[in-house]
Amino acid sequence: MTVTARLLSTVVAPLEAASADAPEVTHRPGRRLMVQRGDDELVVRDLEADGPADVCFPAPWPRRFGEVAVSPEGDVAVFAGVHAVRAVESSGATRWEVRHGCWGGACSLVHTSFAEYADDEDHRYPDSGSAAFSVDGKLVWAHVRGPLSAGGESDDDQELWLVLDAADGSVLGRARTMTVGSASYHTPHPDPAQMGLSVGEGEEGSPVLWGRWDGQRLSVRKVDDELLLQDVSPSGRRLLAVDIGQYTLYPHAADDGTVLGELDAEGTVPPHPGSSGGDRVYWDCEAAFVDEDTVVAGTSGCDAGFGTVRHWLVDARTMTLLDEISYPFPAFGPVRSAGDGRWYTVSGDGASVCLWELPAVPGAPDGS
Repeated sequence: MTVTARLLSTVVAPLEAASADAPEVTHRPGRRLMVQRGDDELVVRDLEADGPADVCFPAPWPRRFGEVAVSPEGDVAVFAGVHAVRAVESSGATRWEVRHGCWGGACSLVHTSFAEYADDEDHRYPDSGSAAFSVDGKLVWAHVRGPLSAGGESDDDQELWLVLDAADGSVLGRARTMTVGSASYHTPHPDPAQMGLSVGEGEEGSPVLWGRWDGQRLSVRKVDDELLLQDVSPSGRRLLAVDIGQYTLYPHAADDGTVLGELDAEGTVPPHPGSSGGDRVYWDCEAAFVDEDTVVAGTSGCDAGFGTVRHWLVDARTMTLLDEISYPFPAFGPVRSAGDGRWYTVSGDGASVCLWELPAVPGAPDGS
């Protein structure tokens, strides 16, 4: 069976795809922002505003030198770079900066500026941490390499997970991640005191950590050594993850990490109509909860070589495949959460974003 997704809007990205990262959609209840990073600027577009509402943030360094996070209100951008985590206002003013150990390979320095290594061959392809705002915008969670430029503890080159005050960058909490990361990303939780962190360690694994901030101390629990977090359910009670081989989807209980079920791609998802039938079927790294009990997951990575990519509805309680999702025109790539029961896809050329939702149930109130 198939269910046809309802197109809510198509939004053209603000920057040229050839010179910028693909656009992303961030969200909190009732609000969605399109975020796109170029080398010289970050553009944030409020998707709930009447008419164009773009805010541009000058970038302190080119996009290959780190990641970026945007506040829920879209008024501050936090650039997680090679040597520092820097909060920037749309005027270009630095609100605060936390310097840390260098992500550039074996470099042991705590740099004071990007200019110190901008043209250094040894820093051309650095590793990277990441940062994210809590859902209420009051905290910034950051994965960095030690030591910090300030603070009483010596962390040498240990990787740290920090909880920062979003207003002034002061370090509220810190914990060693015990990881050796080449990249990472955060997965926010509806509770601003909780956050997920996925750390890519290349061939060594992909640890998933879960953090809780009680106002005094950051406690960290390892969920697994070989997972990628994909999304958190609207209530915050369930986490969704896929193993690094992309064989199986796993829901976890957020409170203690208990595995609540599993769904293998092989034997569940039918072979692509364009394939010979002997090709491996696997899940995408991204997936999205559309409500507490329903997930939209994709197999676009293995489908792309055979034609139209496929997305699927999954019952998150029983971890069973419900329906294939059809679209009014071909979709591209994986699904990503857009909040409030919606998901988004990025066009094949990276020039636009489509927002989708499930069709209304006959007789049910219209939730649009």
